[in-house]
Amino acid sequence: MPASDFTRPPDALSRRIATLATSTLANALDTSGLHNQVIAHIKAVSPGFRFTGPAVTVKESVGNHGDYSSDDFAVGTMIDAARAGDVIVIDAGGAECSTWGGMASLAAKLKGVAGLMVDGTVRDLEEMIEFEFPVFSRHMIPTTGRLRLKIEEINVPVKIDGVDVAPGDIICADGTGAVCLPSARAEEITEMAEILARDDAAAVEDLRAGLTFTQAMAKYKGI
Repeated sequence: MPASDFTRPPDALSRRIATLATSTLANALDTSGLHNQVIAHIKAVSPGFRFTGPAVTVKESVGNHGDYSSDDFAVGTMIDAARAGDVIVIDAGGAECSTWGGMASLAAKLKGVAGLMVDGTVRDLEEMIEFEFPVFSRHMIPTTGRLRLKIEEINVPVKIDGVDVAPGDIICADGTGAVCLPSARAEEITEMAEILARDDAAAVEDLRAGLTFTQAMAKYKGI
């Protein structure tokens, strides 16, 4: 299970994306012809959680209790593979046993990891909130993944809620949901989203000045 590294996008690009709403990014993705990059069913485990960063991807296998050993449940290897600013993205196939908890959240937070996304299960919500580590997950269930889950590969292409995610793709998640920006087109999509965000800001001012919403929709096509 060696964790091969990958080329990360510039930190400045992630910072720009972090200022944008996922709704605005989704509009830009649509305009760019990328219609299947919205991660629809993986949500923040607590209000206010959000993150942006390049994906460190993890592929897991799931079985019944006892199918795997404790050594197979090597959560530390995910954190070891991540750098400050990265997002750990786990494809557990929607498994209903936890691959991540409070202590892992603290360790990742102390390392500077931006957040976690799991197509599967996490637990220890109160500790995630206490440690201020943002987590997005399909399920929140107390059952441990130890002896039930095996980390197969790190930094390989994965599928999260039907969306293809490659190492280095930028994941942006907020209260509305999450999107995946393919690394090869992230700059282009960001520039388009920034234009849409400026239109949104102008529309707010026009609405406050008396423009009707119908008039605003005609003037600003992206709202």
